[in-house]
Amino acid sequence: MKPVGLTACCLVLLGHATAAWSQSVSLQGMLGNRALLIIDGGAPRSVAPGESVGGVRVLSTSGDQAVISLNGQRHTLHIGESPANVGGAPASAGGDRIVLSADSRGHFFSQGSINNRPVQFLVDTGASDVALGQSEADRLGLDYKSGRPVLMNTANGTAQGWRLKLRTVRLGEVTVYEVDAVVTPMPMPAVLLGNSFLNRFNMRRDADQLTLNRR
Repeated sequence: MKPVGLTACCLVLLGHATAAWSQSVSLQGMLGNRALLIIDGGAPRSVAPGESVGGVRVLSTSGDQAVISLNGQRHTLHIGESPANVGGAPASAGGDRIVLSADSRGHFFSQGSINNRPVQFLVDTGASDVALGQSEADRLGLDYKSGRPVLMNTANGTAQGWRLKLRTVRLGEVTVYEVDAVVTPMPMPAVLLGNSFLNRFNMRRDADQLTLNRR
């Protein structure tokens, strides 16, 4: 088996950008009691209970969920779920554009989901595949040990990992299907969003903003 290398990474905080008024809202993560909302496929916005953004008001937050209100309609959002239709028009079944903001060190981080389970991603153009630690794969319920065994380079030498395909990888309103991934026994602070996902998009960086447009 050929060893597989992984790029070292660290977890960073998500930047925020302006989002337009919308017809759909999804919950992409929590910062304390503040909800990270994706509004109409835009960049995440951090909203505390009692605050409003883009016509969406956060009523309360708890654990991995937030209760929101728009035009008298109440919706309970859960991290990683598909967007809720809160503006009267059908929510998009899928998008083609992802916009991420960099932190002060230039890292791009985003909440998303794998097989409809919430995860934290870190963009890594040096990783061949989407890469995740074994403990995270266990949490997601992935049957990775039925995948193809591979040897992986680690700081302590080589270790066994597994290759598999992820049924879905989702960021915001964009879903990609059948994505190659590798599970490593090393602990990892985030899921590396490697080229098996990124190569499905045209990437453009403008200052601290990274835009992915589906090919």
